[in-house]
Amino acid sequence: MARNTSRPGRTLIAFGLLIAALYGGVALSGDWTPKLGLDLQGGTRITLEASTETGDEVTDEKLQEAAAIIESRVNGSGVTEAEVTTQGDRNIIVEIPGENRKELVDTVKQTAQLRFRLVAATAPGSAQAQPSAAATPTPSGNASPSGNASPDASPAADPAVEPSSASRNRALSGGLVAADETAPSDRPSKKKSATPSPAASESPSVLPEPPVASEGAPVDQPLQWMRNPGNPWIQAFNNYTCPPPGEAGLVKDIANKPIITCDEAGTTKYLLSAAMIQGTQLDDASAGIPQSQVNWVVNLSFDSTARQTFAEVTRQLAGTGEQFAIVLDGTVISAPTVISPIAGGNAQITGDFDQEEALSLANSLKYGALPLTFTAPVVTEEGPSLAADQLSAGIWAGAFGMALVLVYCMFYYRGLGTVVVASLGVAAAITYAVVLAMSQSIGFTLTLPGIAGLIVAVGITADSFIVYFERIRDEMRDGKSMRVAVETGWVQARRTCLAADAVSLLAAVVLYIFAIGVVKGFAFALGISTIIDVVVFFLFTKPMVSWLAKFPFFNTGHKLSGLDAENLGVDYLPGQPRTAPAGGNA
Repeated sequence: MARNTSRPGRTLIAFGLLIAALYGGVALSGDWTPKLGLDLQGGTRITLEASTETGDEVTDEKLQEAAAIIESRVNGSGVTEAEVTTQGDRNIIVEIPGENRKELVDTVKQTAQLRFRLVAATAPGSAQAQPSAAATPTPSGNASPSGNASPDASPAADPAVEPSSASRNRALSGGLVAADETAPSDRPSKKKSATPSPAASESPSVLPEPPVASEGAPVDQPLQWMRNPGNPWIQAFNNYTCPPPGEAGLVKDIANKPIITCDEAGTTKYLLSAAMIQGTQLDDASAGIPQSQVNWVVNLSFDSTARQTFAEVTRQLAGTGEQFAIVLDGTVISAPTVISPIAGGNAQITGDFDQEEALSLANSLKYGALPLTFTAPVVTEEGPSLAADQLSAGIWAGAFGMALVLVYCMFYYRGLGTVVVASLGVAAAITYAVVLAMSQSIGFTLTLPGIAGLIVAVGITADSFIVYFERIRDEMRDGKSMRVAVETGWVQARRTCLAADAVSLLAAVVLYIFAIGVVKGFAFALGISTIIDVVVFFLFTKPMVSWLAKFPFFNTGHKLSGLDAENLGVDYLPGQPRTAPAGGNA
């Protein structure tokens, strides 16, 4: 104990270096303003109108389930303060703080109806790029204009062949491989975005009334149907063109029926079988860069109900050049060839992803397919819901309350009050740096309830000082010197303070787990502030008091130190002579 007491300066210096390092890390980003919530800076408000694929009634259970999934997507770590609420019997309201949050708006719009289908035919999607001749299915599972190209010359027949200019972007995407495999580096890749282009932000076109196949393989046998869809489907496919950019389509993606649809840019159209695997059969989805590679991939893990089907399909498609389309919300986002059979249920979607695209797609898939579809989304930019004068009044009220605490501590504890001022200043500096760091790293958004949580924690911090100072005063009343009282009082005070902080932290954790909306922000801020209080109390307040105990101003009981005999309510301090009563004998 003596050694620790004799070196409080070292602890203070080391703590100061840690704070400097924290601010140094924040300075690297160059952003000194924390992210503010919708109530402080405005943001984006999205109104979604729910409907079902089959036209059935929108139940409250499905609406609540969809709202929970959307909240998981946009809130992610739970601290971005996006609010998701239901309104009426079919509307979901999403409020996202901040400007230009396009990536979250697109994530909300995605219904994430993921399905895996087999490609029976492909062709250029625009009428201008399409030859007048009819398309026929090829052994590779792609449409080739008759009389214009042979099956062997089809770009999709060989993944190593460069596609034609009309379909280069979408006819081939990297590959679908097992999670522990590496796709060939020379395979042409497709730039895939989890966010559809304007042409595909609405569902792309398909026939309102799909043909009833009078020939060809049954639609409930996708592998056979892919190789023999029958002339009615081929004719419908030939007559179809992708919608121009900016125009809504009419695709109705029903799982147990074939569809005709397009890729995201509308440059390639696809004739696809009934769904082999549903998105709900995914266990997990994540994004990352595999070892020894440089491109981002999306990792998929299927549950036990899909593994056998997936293994059988990939076994039959491996090495044939036939494609396995991944369809998100009726749009083909990837149509890879199967490089090898995938028996373990773990696969990778490879392609020319960037980080934002891969993470956005994985996030939409990870939180599951929505049980509803949403039409006519209304997106508006909202101003701050609090007037500037109200926010200013709240800040001034908090500052005035803080000033009262400091004035009281200086008046009552006198010289020791400087420790309170310094400790609160250090706690405020650390809190601000932590808020900035969390804003940059995990998207923490500061709202008015969050500010309230930080202010409430000031009382917790002040309680720690009071408990410690009163223990020191009690020890000195028992006849101990200040240096001894600082150490003996610390042993008792730290137990009390740790118990109080533990209760506050437990309350914050419970509130964070069970609360919803911005109340989570209050709980999160309260928990962070409580942890900061413990750090400051142990690494700054205690060493500061030990360091001050070395100065005669404090250890000899100067009248302004707050530790003089009169202030403690004793006749004299240890080591000081007794004062003789007036008119009496010494």
